[in-house]
Amino acid sequence: MLSKLMMIYRIPELRQKFLLTFILLAVYRLGFSIPLPFINQELLKETIDRMSSSSGGMDRVMTMLSLFSASSIGMSTIFGLGIMPYISASIIFQLLGTVYPPLEKLQKEGEAGRKKINEYTRYATVFICFGQSFFWIRSLGSQQNMMGSGSLILAEYNTLYFHLACTITMTAGTILLMWIGEQIDEYGIGNGVSLLIMAGILARMPEAGKTLLAPAFQNGVKLGSQTGIERFLILGLLFVAVVVCVVLITQAQRRIPVQSAKHVRGSRVFGGQRQFLPLRLNQSGVMPIIFASSLLMFPLFLLKMIVPLLEKVPVLGPILSAAETTFQNHGYVYEMCYIGLIYFFCYFWTAITFNPQDMSNNLKDYGSFIPGYRPGVRTAEYLERVMVRITFVGAAFLSLVAIIPTMITSALNIDLLVASFYGGTGLLICVSVALDLVQKIDSHLVMRNYPGLLEGDAK
Repeated sequence: MLSKLMMIYRIPELRQKFLLTFILLAVYRLGFSIPLPFINQELLKETIDRMSSSSGGMDRVMTMLSLFSASSIGMSTIFGLGIMPYISASIIFQLLGTVYPPLEKLQKEGEAGRKKINEYTRYATVFICFGQSFFWIRSLGSQQNMMGSGSLILAEYNTLYFHLACTITMTAGTILLMWIGEQIDEYGIGNGVSLLIMAGILARMPEAGKTLLAPAFQNGVKLGSQTGIERFLILGLLFVAVVVCVVLITQAQRRIPVQSAKHVRGSRVFGGQRQFLPLRLNQSGVMPIIFASSLLMFPLFLLKMIVPLLEKVPVLGPILSAAETTFQNHGYVYEMCYIGLIYFFCYFWTAITFNPQDMSNNLKDYGSFIPGYRPGVRTAEYLERVMVRITFVGAAFLSLVAIIPTMITSALNIDLLVASFYGGTGLLICVSVALDLVQKIDSHLVMRNYPGLLEGDAK
C-alpha cells in the first residue's frame, strides 16, 4: 500500500490534484476560526451549552444540523451555514425535475441542460442562504438577556444595518464554499461537496476522542468501570465491525443477467454476449436518513411551544408531555417514527431516481433483453418487482445504521458525539465519499497502466 501511495505522488497530474484539493479543504477549515463580527461568541456558546444541558433534544439537533451541513452554526462563523443551502437547492431541483416538465426536459438535454440546472441551483442557493442567515441573525438579536447574562449580539451593533452585514457575510461564506466544491470537482480529486461534508465530520474526531479518553486520564484505567480497558476494546472492535458492514452493504449489488441479441452481417455473427445490469442494494444512499432526521426535528420544536400552553389540560397535557420526553430522549416512539420515515423515503427516493420503464426501453433500443422476460412491459414489471424487494432490504440496513448511535449511547453510556461515529449519517457519508475517492484514484492509475489501490501488485 505504501508503494502505491508513493506511485500516486510520482504522477505529476495526480499530485497536483491532491495538492489543490488539500489546499482548498484547508481554506474551508480555516473559515471556522473566523467568527462573525458583532456577536458575543462566549455568551452564545454558554447559551447553547445551557440549552443542551437543560433540553435533552437540543444537543442532538445541533449535532445533526452540523453533520448535515458540514458547519458549526453554534459558534456563528463566516462558514456557519456550511454547504447545506447548496445541498437543499440541489435536492429541490432534483425533485422538481420529476414533476416539472421544463426541468425534466433540461435534464434530458445532456451536458448543456446540466449546466443550466447548475446555474439555477446557484441562484437558488443565494436566496436560501440569505433567508436562513438573516433568520439566524435576527433570532440572535431578539434574544435579549436570554440567560440573564446580556445580549447575544453586542448592544451597540444590534441594529438592522449590522444584521444585514452579518447576513451578507454568512451568505458570502456559503457561496465561497460552493465555489470551493466546484473547483475540487473541476481541478481536484473527488466530489467537492461530499469532501467538504466529510472533512467537517472527520474534524470532530479529536473532540470525540477527547470526550472518550478524558475520564481515563483523570481517573486512570480501571477494569470493570467506565474507564476500563475492556470497554475501549469493545468500542474499537464495534467500530471496525460497523465500518466493514457499512462498506459491504454500500457496495452490494443485485446483478440482473442481460443478453444482447445476435445479428448476422455477411458471414459473421455479432452480439449474443451475456452481461449484467447492476442494481445497488442501497439505491437511495444517505438521503432517507437526512430527510427522516430533518422531518423529526419539527415535532420536537412544535411540542416545546405547545406543551407549556397545554400542560394543565387534564388528558391532552400528560400525553403531550410524554411525547416531548420521548422525542427529546429518542425513545421507543421516536425510533419507530424514525424507522418508518426511513422506509418511506427509501421507496420515495428510489421511485424518483429509478425508472424501470425507461430502463426497459433503453435495453430494447440497444437490442438487449433479460432472459425469460419479453422486452417492454414485462421487463419493466420485473425490474420494478426486483427493485421493490432490494429496497426493502436496503431500508432495513439504513434503519439499523441510523439507530446504532442511540443504541450505543444508551447501552454503553457514552457521549452522542462519540456514538455518532458508529453509525448514522456521518458514517455513511464518510464511507461513501472514501469509496468514491478510491474509485476516482483508481481510474487515474488504470488510465496510466498502473494497478489500482485495491488491486494486487502487478506481476
